[in-house]
Amino acid sequence: MRTAHTVDTVRRAEAELMARLPEGTLMQRAAAGLTAACAELLRDSGSGRVYGSRVVVLAGSGDNGGDALYAGARLARRGAGVTAVLLAPDRAHPGGLAALRAAGGRVADDPFEALDTADLVLDGITGIGGHGGLRPDAVPIARAARGSGAVVVAVDLPSGIEADSGEVLGEALRADLTVVFGTEKPGLLAGPAREYAGTVRLVDIGLGGILPSVPALEALQHTDVALLLPEPNAASDKYRRGVVGIVAGSPRYPGAAVLAVAGALRGGAGAVRYVGHAADAVIARFPESLVHAGPPGKAGRVQSWVVGPGLGDDLDAVAEVLAAPVPVLVDADGLRRLAEDPALLRDRAAPTLLTPHAGEAAALLNATRDEVEAARLAAVRELAARYGATVLLKGAATLIADPDPRTPVRANTMGTPWLATAGSGDVLAGLAGSLLAGGLSARDAGSAAAYLHGLAARRAAADAVPVTSYEVAEALGRAWRDVRETPGA
Repeated sequence: MRTAHTVDTVRRAEAELMARLPEGTLMQRAAAGLTAACAELLRDSGSGRVYGSRVVVLAGSGDNGGDALYAGARLARRGAGVTAVLLAPDRAHPGGLAALRAAGGRVADDPFEALDTADLVLDGITGIGGHGGLRPDAVPIARAARGSGAVVVAVDLPSGIEADSGEVLGEALRADLTVVFGTEKPGLLAGPAREYAGTVRLVDIGLGGILPSVPALEALQHTDVALLLPEPNAASDKYRRGVVGIVAGSPRYPGAAVLAVAGALRGGAGAVRYVGHAADAVIARFPESLVHAGPPGKAGRVQSWVVGPGLGDDLDAVAEVLAAPVPVLVDADGLRRLAEDPALLRDRAAPTLLTPHAGEAAALLNATRDEVEAARLAAVRELAARYGATVLLKGAATLIADPDPRTPVRANTMGTPWLATAGSGDVLAGLAGSLLAGGLSARDAGSAAAYLHGLAARRAAADAVPVTSYEVAEALGRAWRDVRETPGA
């Protein structure tokens, strides 16, 4: 599992570790890991080697700039031509700058001329304590670095992003690779800052035994998801495996019902009960479905409900489903009903999972979509706290939060932009609802569903693009198998 800790937590851990080590040891560990990552990138580039490559170090004041300068010195000793651009010459890290010069590196007279010929740029402008975006004097240099064609490697964090919140409050430097020290930072897993990080590589500097076991943010990987997925045994029958009820679709949107049922059938539940206006379309595509005209309370026993996809204006069933003593997932039009009457959740004792996209989240929070997108981590936490429910905030960086603030938020890193297609959320809702029926908690069901959904989209996109939502549903079986066959799962 990938984990991320807040800036204050990291600083306390680093201070405790530095008190046990000779001075400068921690910075040298960071520089060594950073150097190894840069050397690997340079060997994989067109030149194929470190020797003779051209490296530009963008060094701000403080330890982040020091890490970059020490890494630059190590690269210079391996034959790279290294030039430092000092964003704060009077406050450059003295030890790092001295090491760079001793190794044959130099300080640029013209930063733009140096960047124009660079093969690799080390971004050490600001560290994890930076706030409010890049300073005005750094903006032209950052833009030149990004426009140079060189590979940009961020030191611990792309300069200009907020480490704890994932917000981008001004200009920031987009990296191709971010090399993080000790632990990831929440902003690297949450949007919109996640889009600035590129590939993330973790360097162990010895914080493992000091950092708290409960992080601020976490992201599941194959093995973690495999451990969550329900598996039938010799005593299983369709009812013991769980029955998920789907209340979705309308005369105008019958496809939403079909897609939600498609996701549910591939989510591990033993049976799917469909209630709504699209029974003919559902049965035509999935004859194994159990259909009922409604209301939901008369459809038969279920272990979970999914309500909302494609309901249109026929929202009476939302209140009835939320009154049921079983886990309920609310999506799409069901969320619109909930935004109108939040009291529908007041007396619920069973788990509730809300799955809004940014626009729906904005309505639930009485905010704007732009406000939600700019501070996704804060938005998902606020939604979970305000509604007393687990919330899965869909998007490029899908986030899952429990109402208990002590529980780490989960970020889903398994996805693809091809998921931005009509009906994708309906498949996800059915899949997560099926996992709820299989006995997973709302947090685990949402996390595992988002992961499988993203992996299935990647598998579908590997066959052909563009990808349709039904093709994503069809690929869920392959995604499930891939996760289950992971070594150690």
